[in-house]
Amino acid sequence: MPAKVSGVIKSSIAEELGIAEGDSLLKIDGTTPQDMIDYNFLCKGEVITIEIQKENGDIEEIELEKDYDEDLGIIFESAVFDKVKPCLNKCIFCFVDQQPEGLRNTLYIKDDDYRLSYLQGTYITTTNLTEKDKERIAKLHLGPFYISVHTTNPELRVKMLKNPNAAKIMENLKWFNDNDIPFHAQIVLCPGYNDGKELERTLKDLSKFKNNLLSVAIVPVGVTKYRKETLKTVDKETAIETINISSKYKNVYCSDEFFLKAGYNIPASEYYNNFSQLDDGVGSLRTLMDDFDSYKLPVSLTKPLSIAFACSVAAKSAFEYISEKLNKITNLEVIVKPVISTYWGEGVTVAGLITSEDLISAVKNIKTDLIIVPSIMLRPYTELFLDGNSLDYVKEKTKHKFFVTKNNYSVCEVIDLINNYAD
Repeated sequence: MPAKVSGVIKSSIAEELGIAEGDSLLKIDGTTPQDMIDYNFLCKGEVITIEIQKENGDIEEIELEKDYDEDLGIIFESAVFDKVKPCLNKCIFCFVDQQPEGLRNTLYIKDDDYRLSYLQGTYITTTNLTEKDKERIAKLHLGPFYISVHTTNPELRVKMLKNPNAAKIMENLKWFNDNDIPFHAQIVLCPGYNDGKELERTLKDLSKFKNNLLSVAIVPVGVTKYRKETLKTVDKETAIETINISSKYKNVYCSDEFFLKAGYNIPASEYYNNFSQLDDGVGSLRTLMDDFDSYKLPVSLTKPLSIAFACSVAAKSAFEYISEKLNKITNLEVIVKPVISTYWGEGVTVAGLITSEDLISAVKNIKTDLIIVPSIMLRPYTELFLDGNSLDYVKEKTKHKFFVTKNNYSVCEVIDLINNYAD
């Protein structure tokens, strides 16, 4: 399949060449790239020839000169141009299987593709990793990878993933380690399955790979109201137990939600080392608070300004910490409005799953000049929410003005906004 173009970066080589959304990249120097790994490799050079198929079917061959490492500025629909390797598991905790009907088709795709793990940091189970895949990984020395381990007990992993290949996890991890391929590990904690003694076993087994195991993230299972089978969620007792067990091992980190459920303060930045699993909710609240504390705040504003942080329930404590300090600025009023998920159920508390209707319900009756929302609520490169409605739709329904922050781990954009009103 050709590499479909979904957009181009402004002032890039691609824009200068007239490449546009709907076009397709067919070849680079006569070779058809299968994914962004091929694309990045083939683009290395000062003189390359690319073959572009325009949306109308016309084919153009273009020879161009550029700096050796200069990117063409093409945004593709997918990082994988051929068929994505599908997930062959039926995990007991799979979030995709806990969704209602009627969402956009891409939300029902379950991938388990090592290329996306390398390129985008998505997690793979290794159950469909072939010898050919391993040969390519070793030859190009790709990495790091993100691996969903969950448990190293072969029988239990087969039970949790419902795939006989799941039993080979230690064999596959040993292959990564022996080939000096670095990886991060993830454990989705499901009470009654892989917690307690089973978690102890898993962490002990993983500690054998200290040379190439970069980090282990432990996250609580997410359960929506659409789930058909009963699955326990993490409670306070389980959260405390998990934190205590993980503290015995190096480079093992519990996600923020464990500390919130345990009733503990979010750990200091030293706990997270290099914050290597932020996208898994490990240290994101600490990052946000520390970032805020790095700024010098104005004493007062030249005119009154009121803002509201529309955030996830999980991020409530961090934004309350921030708003308490911002409210000391004269003429500034800040409120925090956590968005409760009625769509998924109150057990889902992350910003990336907030729908437009839940956001509308949360903010429609508040009085404020501006509502701050993180870009993670929207589909990348769009202003569309998970349920398909747009930001303009939300504006129309609420009659509010919105400000979308691009950086989900920093308040720099909000501070800049406030400083525009400062004396």
